[in-house]
Amino acid sequence: MPMGHTATAQAGSGGLTATEHRLANGLRVVLSEDHLTPVAAVCLWYDVGSRHEVKGRTGLAHLFEHLMFQGSGQVKGNGHFELVQGAGGSLNGTTSFERTNYFETMPTHQVELALWLEADRMGSLLAALDEESMENQRDVVKNERRQRYDNVPYGTAFEKLTALSYPEGHPYHHTPIGSMADLDAATLEDARAFFRTYYAPNNAVLSVVGDIDPEQTLAWIEKYFGSIPSHDGKQPPRDGTLPEIIGEQLREVVHEEVPARALMAAYRLPHDGTRACDAADLALTVLGGGESSRLHNRLVRRDRTAVAA
Repeated sequence: MPMGHTATAQAGSGGLTATEHRLANGLRVVLSEDHLTPVAAVCLWYDVGSRHEVKGRTGLAHLFEHLMFQGSGQVKGNGHFELVQGAGGSLNGTTSFERTNYFETMPTHQVELALWLEADRMGSLLAALDEESMENQRDVVKNERRQRYDNVPYGTAFEKLTALSYPEGHPYHHTPIGSMADLDAATLEDARAFFRTYYAPNNAVLSVVGDIDPEQTLAWIEKYFGSIPSHDGKQPPRDGTLPEIIGEQLREVVHEEVPARALMAAYRLPHDGTRACDAADLALTVLGGGESSRLHNRLVRRDRTAVAA
């Protein structure tokens, strides 16, 4: 076992097992072998999302996700894309209220490349972060907002529902895409401060799953990530406490030029991580999870009173 980390075995399900390790710098590592196909997935999960943003800087977590693909200390420009795709892999990143993650699916013999790339941008992104990449990705994100939200039917419906469900000042009051005004207001120093605050090994989980040799994979992780320093500058998210019962029905009617009328509803559920919340999540899937769901079968197929559910 390499020096500078601890390890814990975890039981899995369906014949899969996982081992968890923690490097000396705080990086949590989860490894799981699955030799069914000669590929492996690398996922780096940072504990930062839109709920950590401050007033006037909504959308910064998602904007920074884009900046992570604009080069790092040893990888220039679009090199991350070029190296992964040139090795036969695929890659992407996503931002949610709670977290930001980056992932690559690679042929077995190219897993080391993905680990090196992730470590390089965790440890040295600031070396490549400049005004040009900031302006470029600001425009990309603003265009994404136009195409997915502002200029498509029902595009802002979830945004409106979120703002209605959570009061002003609550960390879920705004969605990860952010507002145009806040995207325009974000500065290069905002982005640099965001990286320094949240992009550290002790604020991340790295998982590697697939056709791997766990001992070799852990050695690579120690080699590339082990020297990246941890820090304690993370700011806690804003308080998300809400009353158990809203006490009233909140409703908003929006008049827009759309093909058909639509209804979106949200219900206050028990706290995440409880059996009651898990049961509600399962019920949601049964009721509305795709074309085999009960709502789709009833409203779209049988009654034909809706075009989608």
